[in-house]
Amino acid sequence: MIKLLTVLGARPQFVKASSLSRQIAQCADINETILHTGQHYDKNMSEIFFSELQLPHPHHQLHIGSGSHAQQTAGMLTGIEAILLEQPFDMVVVYGDTNSTIAGALAAAKLKIPVAHIEAGLRSFNMKMPEEINRLLTDQISNIHFCPSETAVGHLRDNGIQGPYVTNSGDIMLDTLLHYRAIALSRQHFIDDFFLNEKPYLLVTFHRAENTDNLEQLARICQNLFELANSSRLIIPLHPRTRHALEEINLLDQLCSVCEVVEPVGFIEMIALINFSNMVITDSGGLQKEAFFLGKSSIVMRDQTEWAELVKLRAAILWTEQSECSLTMSVQQSRDRKILEGNPYGDGNCSSMITDTIRKYFADV
Repeated sequence: MIKLLTVLGARPQFVKASSLSRQIAQCADINETILHTGQHYDKNMSEIFFSELQLPHPHHQLHIGSGSHAQQTAGMLTGIEAILLEQPFDMVVVYGDTNSTIAGALAAAKLKIPVAHIEAGLRSFNMKMPEEINRLLTDQISNIHFCPSETAVGHLRDNGIQGPYVTNSGDIMLDTLLHYRAIALSRQHFIDDFFLNEKPYLLVTFHRAENTDNLEQLARICQNLFELANSSRLIIPLHPRTRHALEEINLLDQLCSVCEVVEPVGFIEMIALINFSNMVITDSGGLQKEAFFLGKSSIVMRDQTEWAELVKLRAAILWTEQSECSLTMSVQQSRDRKILEGNPYGDGNCSSMITDTIRKYFADV
């Protein structure tokens, strides 16, 4: 029996893990234990995902909560290490690029426990982003690298990481979206409550530190949203961090007066929001891809994106701090061009490839 410890902590990780956990449940030779660090702890950012995605309840919860990067990571390292010392695990599985990711990988590596990194090889090439630091470090100490695209495989090769356990597994988010799309489109009460298929709208989300901690940039985003709201209906599920920042600069009430600002929604409802939208405006890495999988273009409110393939396919436009054009102009540019053909992110069978590769790894060693 191969015993895995899966380390989760943030919304995108819960979504991705649902597909792999469902696959593992069908494997008689693989057992999974889930550890939740508590990096995301708000009910709308955590509990709802476990319930609606039928993700197994965490066996261990660290309740880390908010804090500086150092405080969060240190608390996670200590808690994860204690569990790894208490119970024998054959491998630790981590997702993406959060503090939970690097903490899980580092705690395991120090104890000489193999690490599997899902979404390995992503690069924004912006070392000011904490996520980029987490990606680079996690890739360096992982034993199996599951890359979502050939571009990601190339990034690892450029970093000197290659071999039989660097694999283009495709994007696990595609597995999840294909599984839940029909469920999302059946949520008729939600669709009717927001008039999703009756009144055209743009879906807007923003929560990253470069947009919320930089109050000048946050004010710029708001001014552009105010202008865009004159010509477009905007629905904004508001992240708790963004709400707090908007309150700090006294722009929350004004945003609520011109846009449909709602509480954070679960993954299934977010899929419905994306599906019926005309376009997505976001700084989220996950939403860029979810929009692409559902045939929607996106405006990415960041200087770089780790999903460079979307820009090449004309599915995403970067709207940066230095952009001279307004969001309104960027939306019009996006409407005027067609997304190119192609899908670099696999066929939706990432989860089965992961379990097969883990089996092969332990057969080889």
